[in-house]
Amino acid sequence: MKKTIFTLLFAILAVSYIAGQTGTKLEIGKKAPEWVFTDADKKEFTMNSWPGKVLQINYVDPDESDLNDPFNDAVDKAADIDKRINKDYFKGFGIVDCKSTWKPNGLIRSIAGKKAKKYDTTILFDYDGVLQRDWDMPEDSYTVVIVDKNRIVRGVYKGAIPASEHEKIIQMIIELTKE
Repeated sequence: MKKTIFTLLFAILAVSYIAGQTGTKLEIGKKAPEWVFTDADKKEFTMNSWPGKVLQINYVDPDESDLNDPFNDAVDKAADIDKRINKDYFKGFGIVDCKSTWKPNGLIRSIAGKKAKKYDTTILFDYDGVLQRDWDMPEDSYTVVIVDKNRIVRGVYKGAIPASEHEKIIQMIIELTKE
């Protein structure tokens, strides 16, 4: 009897754990799971902090902070210079993966501050690797996630985005801002 109860309890816990994990990973075409992070001033943000906007979420290990600068420069040019991306309907920002680095938080905030100034954006801090776990983001890397106005995942780009993909992603962003 004890063996049956133990087996049943173990099965219930295993199913609960698996069910708790299901639906949290990012999948193209599915709604992105919500999060709450703070900026350097401890102000809380969620994806809903920018209602009605297509989001470009840069999830970055501080050791890889320059990896997608060419892509971000291309998006910045498309938005600020060429005016192809309507900034009324688009927001790009960063979330720093503080768990993936040896760097102290003060240095991370300094590096993030320079990026925020360069790209005139918001930088948030994931001190505990929440998105590594919940969104299945790789450690020690740089991931770009594009979500539409309804927070449906439209693109996930892990690692360096090749120059040959820049315009394709920018076109996707432009189309999503028009929906």
